Amino acid sequence: MLQDIVLESSDIHQFLDNLAKLAADALSSEGTQMLCGIVLLRPRSKATVASSSERAQRLDEVQYQFDDGPCIRAAREGQIYVVADFTEESRFGDYPKAIADHGLRSALGVPIPLDGVAAAGLNLYSPRPNAFDEAMIAAASELAREASRSLRMAVRVAHLSDTGAQLKEAMNSRTTIDVAAGIIMGQNRCSHDTAMIILKAASSGRNIKLGEIAAAVVASIGQQLPETHFDA
Repeated sequence: MLQDIVLESSDIHQFLDNLAKLAADALSSEGTQMLCGIVLLRPRSKATVASSSERAQRLDEVQYQFDDGPCIRAAREGQIYVVADFTEESRFGDYPKAIADHGLRSALGVPIPLDGVAAAGLNLYSPRPNAFDEAMIAAASELAREASRSLRMAVRVAHLSDTGAQLKEAMNSRTTIDVAAGIIMGQNRCSHDTAMIILKAASSGRNIKLGEIAAAVVASIGQQLPETHFDA
């Protein structure tokens, strides 16, 4: 299902939003709707990069105000944090009272392993105390592991998409250069090699990219810029 989300998402942010909604729906029970946020920690910043709802986003921001909480610790330390009841919680400084005032009683923070300097965590909230039993924790942990693999896959898909777009742009530029070279060959009765020397000399002399010089040559005779048909 997560792989389907990767392929159906237009970008990384949409994938993460869909993941947060999936986690909230999958771990909710009848009459109790879970809230889910995905926190990303970098060396100099922390942010909720996705959430199942606007309320989940606001609740994650409470953790940032105190720079502490189950999800922030899970992401930083790479271990699971469970809060059975915020009204009886003694960890996390003043954060438990602040979050309890928002009507929440329990929470679960699960690390999402990532490569590199960033760290991420899956944050689940419930209005009920003791909402996260062993089965729920195991399910959330498995989802976080799958999310880690899918997130890496999403990054690769995004990279390939960017590469395809760059290749298409390069091919279009190459076509424009070839057309411009043909125009110069006709105007100057010279070879393709000589036409390319002229284009490159103009590019170097004016400090303008070769593709832009070629586009100007094509436009100077009133022709429309050519486009290569290439499916990225």
